[in-house]
This record gives sequence, C-alpha cells and structure tokens, in this order.
Amino acid sequence: MNCFGGPGTELELTNGGTEVFVEVMMLAVSATAGAPSEYRFAALMAAQDQNMRGRGCVGFDLDEITWGPTADEQARVRRFILDTVDLAASGHRWSELGYEPPYALDYLRRFRGMVEAFTPPLTPPLAPPLAPPLDRTPPTEPDDPDDPALATCLTHRVLALGEWGGTCVFCTR
Repeated sequence: MNCFGGPGTELELTNGGTEVFVEVMMLAVSATAGAPSEYRFAALMAAQDQNMRGRGCVGFDLDEITWGPTADEQARVRRFILDTVDLAASGHRWSELGYEPPYALDYLRRFRGMVEAFTPPLTPPLAPPLAPPLDRTPPTEPDDPDDPALATCLTHRVLALGEWGGTCVFCTR
C-alpha cells in the first residue's frame, strides 16, 4: 500500500489506485503550476511514479509540502492545491488516459478533505546563511523540496522530474 498522510487520516492506495491518483493529479498540476511553491508540489507529485521508485514505495505526508512561512502564503498554497484537485476531479484531460480512471473521484475527494483539514505550522522565514555551507552535496532524493527541477514531457505535455531525464509518469507505463 502507498500512503498519503494527513491530519488524523491517511489515503492508503493500492499500486493501481496510486497510479490513477498520480496520473490524474499530474494532468491537472501541469496545467495549474506557475509559482515556485506550485512547481515544488508538482515535483512532489511527479516523484510518486512507482515505475521509477518502485511499486508500493511511494506516498507523502502533507507536512512534506512546501507550505510557506506565513499564513497568507500557506492559504495561497492550500488554494492552489485545492484548485488543482478540483481541476483533476472535473475530468481534465482524462480522455488522454486510455482508460476510465476507477475510483479517481473518491481518491480526489478524500485527498481534498485531508488538505482542507491540514494546518501547517507557521515558521519564521529562514535567514540567509552568513557563509556558504561547507558541504554542498547535490540532492539525491528525487522529491527533495529544495530541488524542484522540472522538465516538460513534450510527448504527454505534463511536468516531469528533470533528474529523471524528463521522463513523465506516462512515459514509464
């Protein structure tokens, strides 16, 4: 089972359910992302590709999303995610899936409820470091929120992780 965690609840999905959830979300987030925090969320979703990370090995908790340090920024990120979920639930580009996405509306409804109920902690903005860190090892995790390097898959017109050579969730089917 793959788990997407929220406040007091989890969206536990089978491998097939996860594939459906990630695919419909990638179609939507590729149309809605525009700001850096939005691209970070898109990168987090793209990193849930089980064909790249392993079946049964994906999922994230809502506290892994880059919410921002202020209440205003957190409200903007929440609105973006909810709008993205709503676009996915509207059937945006589902005709391109090649299948009728079973249970997708239920997964999206449950995920939406988790996002609505989640209260991210307010954190002060980070001060710039006085000197560069001694060890600047490049990120090794594909879903590192500080490295939202995305590419666009020209074949499928969706965002993809640049670290994976721009291979999107549809290329790896």
